[in-house]
Amino acid sequence: MTQLLLEIFSEEIPARMQAGAARDLERMASERLKAAGLSWDALTTFAGPRRLTLVVEGLPVATPDREEEIKGPKVSAPEQALEGFLRKTGLTRDQLVERDGVLFAVISQKGRATADMIPAMVDEIVRGFPWPKSMRWGSGSLRWVRPIKRILCLFDDAIVPFAIDGIESGDVTEGHRFLGSGQPFGVADFEDYRKKLEQHYVLLDPADRRLRILEGAQRVCSDRGLALVDDDGLLDEVSGLAEWPTPILGDMDPQFLDLPPEVVRLSMKTHQKYFAVREPGREGLAPHFVVVANVEASDGGKALAAGNSRVLSARLNDARFFWDEDRKDGALLSWLEKLGGVTFHARLGTMWDRVQRIEALAGEIAPLVDADPTAARLAARYAKADLASSMVGEFPELQGIMGGYYLREAGEDADIADAVRDHYRPQGPADAVPTASLTVAVSLADKLDTLVGFFAIDEKPTGSKDPFALRRAALGVIRLVLENGVRLGLSEACFKSLNSRFRYTLDKSGVTDGEPYVNIYFQDEIVASIRLESESELKPQAEAVFHRYVEKEADGLLAFFADRLKVLLRDQGKRHDLVDAVFALGDDDLVRIVRRVEALEAFLATDDGANLLAGYKRASNILKAEEKKGPLPEGAVATDLPNQPAEEVALAAAVTTAATAVDAALQTEDFAAAMSALARLRAPVDAFFTAVMVNSDAPAERDNRLKLLGQVRAVMGRVADFGLIGG
Repeated sequence: MTQLLLEIFSEEIPARMQAGAARDLERMASERLKAAGLSWDALTTFAGPRRLTLVVEGLPVATPDREEEIKGPKVSAPEQALEGFLRKTGLTRDQLVERDGVLFAVISQKGRATADMIPAMVDEIVRGFPWPKSMRWGSGSLRWVRPIKRILCLFDDAIVPFAIDGIESGDVTEGHRFLGSGQPFGVADFEDYRKKLEQHYVLLDPADRRLRILEGAQRVCSDRGLALVDDDGLLDEVSGLAEWPTPILGDMDPQFLDLPPEVVRLSMKTHQKYFAVREPGREGLAPHFVVVANVEASDGGKALAAGNSRVLSARLNDARFFWDEDRKDGALLSWLEKLGGVTFHARLGTMWDRVQRIEALAGEIAPLVDADPTAARLAARYAKADLASSMVGEFPELQGIMGGYYLREAGEDADIADAVRDHYRPQGPADAVPTASLTVAVSLADKLDTLVGFFAIDEKPTGSKDPFALRRAALGVIRLVLENGVRLGLSEACFKSLNSRFRYTLDKSGVTDGEPYVNIYFQDEIVASIRLESESELKPQAEAVFHRYVEKEADGLLAFFADRLKVLLRDQGKRHDLVDAVFALGDDDLVRIVRRVEALEAFLATDDGANLLAGYKRASNILKAEEKKGPLPEGAVATDLPNQPAEEVALAAAVTTAATAVDAALQTEDFAAAMSALARLRAPVDAFFTAVMVNSDAPAERDNRLKLLGQVRAVMGRVADFGLIGG
C-alpha cells in the first residue's frame, strides 16, 4: 500500500495553536489531493510541540488517464462561435466530433505521477498555512509559526525531492531536544517513523501524551495517598508542551491554603501549568501540586519539584497581597465608585450605568422567581464591584467569585454573596445552571441587559463572529428559564428594557412643508428619523411610531432567542421545525413553548398524528389554492343542506367538539390533552376526504366545505402552525 509521510519540524509551536494546526493541515491536504484527482484510504494528522505530521494511506502512484467530452456549438452555428470553441479547447475543426448536429470536443489527458504533484501541494500548504500568528526568520520570505528546521517527505518509501525557501526535503528527523541522542535519524515509513520517535523520547500522538500525563499524575498522587483535581483544559494544554511528559509531585507551603481555593488553583494553572491536588474524602486542596516536566530527571524529580515550589510560593505571595488589600474596610464601596469611570462600551455607557440597569431589571424579575426584590437589587448592585479589585485585575477569570468572598468577609447575607458569586453562570453549555432564586434573578438581568444593549446598537452576531458572546448569553437565559421553570414573557422583558433605553423627540421644523419627523435616540445618539404621515395629532402619531420602532427591535431579539432555542433543542434530538411551528403562534414563554414542542413531538410520532398532519396539509393546500381566486367564504358551517354527506356532518361536529376540548386544555396548559383532542379529528378528516368532493359544482356545497376545512385548519392552528412542520 502506497503511503505519503510529511513532517514539518520547527521550533516550539504554542500549545494553544496545535489542535487547530492539525485540523488545518488535514483540511488543506484533503482539498489539494481531491483537486489533483487523487483518492486515499486514510488521512491522519498529528501536532506536537515541535512538529506537524501528515500521513496518507492508500494513495495511487499516479492519477488515471482521463477523457473529457465538451459540448460545443451546433454545426449550423455562426463561424465566430466555432472559432471561440476551438480557441477554448485548443483543437482544430477536424478534431471535433459531430453527433446529432452538435459538435463535441474529446480531450484526452494522461495521468500524472503522484510523486510529481506532491512538491507543489506541500509548497502551497506551507506558504498558505493559516497560523493565528506567524513570523519570518533569517533572510527568507517564508512565514511560519516558528522557524522551520527540517521537512521530511516520503512517498512509496522514497524521498520526494523539493525545497521550500532553501529548506530541502529528506527522510531525516530529530527526537527529543534533551533526552534524544542529539543526532538526526532517518526513517523508512510511518511505522518506522513513529517507532523511532518513541525510541528518542517523543510521543507523536497528543492523545498518547495526554494519557501519559493523566496516568502519571494519578499515580504520583496515589503513591502519597492523594487525589488529582481534574482539569481537562489544563490537561489538553500541558499535553502540547512536552514531547515526553513526566508528572512530578511537588509540595507547597500549607500556609497558602487559607487563600480561596479558586485563587490557588488559578495561580497554579495560569502562571505555572500545575495541577492541584486534594485529599480523598475532604473538601479543599492539599498542600501539593503536580508539575509536568519534559525530562526524566535522575533524582526522580526532587530538584525540579523544589524549584517549582519556590516559584509557586512567589506567585501565591502576590495573590496573598491582593487578597489582603482587597479585604480592607470600605473597599467594596470604593469599588462601586470606581465603576463610574470604567467604560463598558463606548455606546452603552459606563460599568456603573450597566449596574444600575441590572439592578432595576433584577428587581422586576425577582417576583417571577420567588426572590425578594430588595435583595435582588442589592445583589445586582454588588455584582460587578469586584471588577475594580486587585485580585480580579490579576485574575479576570475570578470575577464574581471574588465578589462573593469579599461580601462574606464584609458580613453580607450568604444568599446575596452566592448570587454575586454565581451570577455569570452558566457560561457555557457544560456549565451548571444556578438554582437559587436570588442568583437566577441577577443572572437573568445581567444577560438580558447584555443582549438588549448590543442589539440596540446593532452589534449582533454575524456568521461565525460573535465578539460580545451574545449567543452564549442567549443560551444562558434559555437554560436559566427552562431548568428553573421561570414563567418569563421574553417579549415584555425585552420591550421594557429597550423602551427604557430609547427616547424620542418630535421635530416640527418641517411642519410647514408637511414633513414632521420623529427622531428616535439611543442615549444621546439619533438612531432613526421617521417622517409622520400628516400634521394632525402629531404627539399620538409620534408615540405610536416610537412604540412600533421599539417593538420591531424586540421582535428581532425574540427571533434570536428562537434560533438559540432551536439549537439547544436540536442538540437534545428535537426537530427544529416543531420549534418553528410553536413559535409561529407568537408565544414567548419558553417553558410553555418547550412543553408544546414535546407534546407535539409525541403526537406526531403516533399514527393519528402523522395521518392528521397529512390531512391538514391537504386541507391547507386546497384553501391556499382557493385563496388565490378570491376571499374564502366565512360564517357558520351548515349541517342541514340537501343531500349533505354524513361524513361532512360528522366532521363539522368533531371540529366543534375538538375546538372546545383544545381551548380547555390550552387554558390549563395541558398540551397532551390538546393533542388527544386533535387526535380525535383523524378519523372524521380521513372519512371526509374519502367520501366528499370539496370543489362541488353546487356553490352552496363548495362554500360550506371550504368553511369546514377552514375550521379544521383554525382549530389545529391553536396548538401549532402545522404548515411549518415537515413530513
